[in-house]
Amino acid sequence: MISSVLDESILKRARDKGLLDVRVMNIRDFTLNKHHTADDYPYGGGAGMVLKVEPILRAVDFIREEEKELRIILLSPQGRRYNQTVAYELSREERRVVFLCGHYEGIDERVKTHLSPEEISIGDYVLTGGELAALVVIDSVVRLIPGVVGDRSSVEEESFNGILDYPHYTRPFEFRGMEVPSVLLSGDHEKIRLWRRRQALLNTLEKRPDLLSLAILSDEDRSILEKIKEEESL
Repeated sequence: MISSVLDESILKRARDKGLLDVRVMNIRDFTLNKHHTADDYPYGGGAGMVLKVEPILRAVDFIREEEKELRIILLSPQGRRYNQTVAYELSREERRVVFLCGHYEGIDERVKTHLSPEEISIGDYVLTGGELAALVVIDSVVRLIPGVVGDRSSVEEESFNGILDYPHYTRPFEFRGMEVPSVLLSGDHEKIRLWRRRQALLNTLEKRPDLLSLAILSDEDRSILEKIKEEESL
């Protein structure tokens, strides 16, 4: 599952350039019985299976033989909510990052006791396992590393850098009666910049007003927002 995603698109190009090094490890390889059992029934009863403590800790010990300094992250619905701020933080991390991917009903609590991992949640819902969550984090972090995305400005202007994105248009100019806003064809770069900023702020105000309380807004942004609110009240 993980390797197939890493071998496509931007992630593959990042690996080919040497900007990304991902090693996929199967904890079954660190079991000691002939059946390579990595899970067992929970003590106390209940449905589902629990990932065993021994193979996970042996896998981390194996990684530490090569690199002592690790940042260990457990993908878990109990973790802090993942967002763009965390993505930027991870993109600047100098240590190797180890993602522990839970499965089934969860992992033996002694893994957390022994490793004290950070816990990160990508949302308030349940996945079959942590692999998809790890891929979401990897994808969003890697594209922030200089050299991965060709046009750096496209990364800097994206949604969740404080506010949502503005609308985008391309050819044809007219389709089924819908035309591209004329300001985008005006050639006036300042008018285009102001239009885009206004649309971004309007988009955020209508869809995610909670983000505005956290965003770093300029005096110009506040002035635009005031005008938008005045127009809506008319």
